[in-house]
Amino acid sequence: MVASLLAARGVGEFAVVETLPAIVVVVFAAVTHLADPWLLFALLAGVYWFGDDRLAAAPRRAGATAIALVAAGYAAVAVGKALTAVPRPPGATGTVTPPAWLPSVLDGWYQTQLVSTGFGFPSGHATGAAVAYGALAILCTAVWTPRRRYAAAILVALAVAASRVVIEVHYLVDVVAGLLLGAVVLAGGLTLAGDSRLHGRSPTVPTDRLTPTPVFVLAAVVSVVAAVVAGANGHTDEVVEAAIGVGTGVGGAVGWQFASGAEPPVPLHLAGPGLLLTGGTWVGAYVLADGVVLTTLVTAVAVAGVLSLPAVATRVVAATDARSSSHP
Repeated sequence: MVASLLAARGVGEFAVVETLPAIVVVVFAAVTHLADPWLLFALLAGVYWFGDDRLAAAPRRAGATAIALVAAGYAAVAVGKALTAVPRPPGATGTVTPPAWLPSVLDGWYQTQLVSTGFGFPSGHATGAAVAYGALAILCTAVWTPRRRYAAAILVALAVAASRVVIEVHYLVDVVAGLLLGAVVLAGGLTLAGDSRLHGRSPTVPTDRLTPTPVFVLAAVVSVVAAVVAGANGHTDEVVEAAIGVGTGVGGAVGWQFASGAEPPVPLHLAGPGLLLTGGTWVGAYVLADGVVLTTLVTAVAVAGVLSLPAVATRVVAATDARSSSHP
């Protein structure tokens, strides 16, 4: 019943979009990158690895919690898409002609941005933007003022949501649902991680009380539900996508067990090799995303590496210092 209603969910938004100048479409095609999954996880991993007291009182806990929240957000999207299984707008799968004035070197990028496969409800980009930038605004308590942080997060989330409609890969209802879903995941996930501000019990909950493990576990469990629903309906690609969510949740929960949450930022000379190992493994999970078990394991290893690196780096630095002091 719900799927049949959502199948015809347009409200005339593309009639408006078609009147926009081509330059506006190109700009929004670039804006949509702000919520690409790879960029969000790279951004949050950077906050987790390199954040200091200029971001939050406990940047490792804040960063890990933000990663867990985004993982939970994508897991919720996977369930929504598996349950509804409704197509994207016709324009998302049609032929795209780049503007004549666009440099030919950007033609491929433009066509890739305006063509998208998979199910359309809710919007993963809108959900991811709401969760990721909302989490940064809430958790990075040492940056700007709360009003400025929240305003910036809302602006970015709305811009990303609008971009998905402007480039015609989502209906308006898809992005509205994505923003609302992101807000729910953000509120529920923060509460699960130990932040009581949303309940009014403490106006200034320090980030050193946050525990991301329950949120990672939630992401894994919800992803399993998405995989079961998608598998029952014969949606093979969505099962593999859900497997990535399972691996992210499990890997995050396991990796966090090696951390105390009080580690210093990762030194740059150790971040490089760490990035090559974890990033390469993570990319491999997507490239090899043709089997559920392998995809889950590879993703789990990559995310566990991301979460455990600050603790590993701290031990490596301590061991190096000890050797140096014993051999003057």
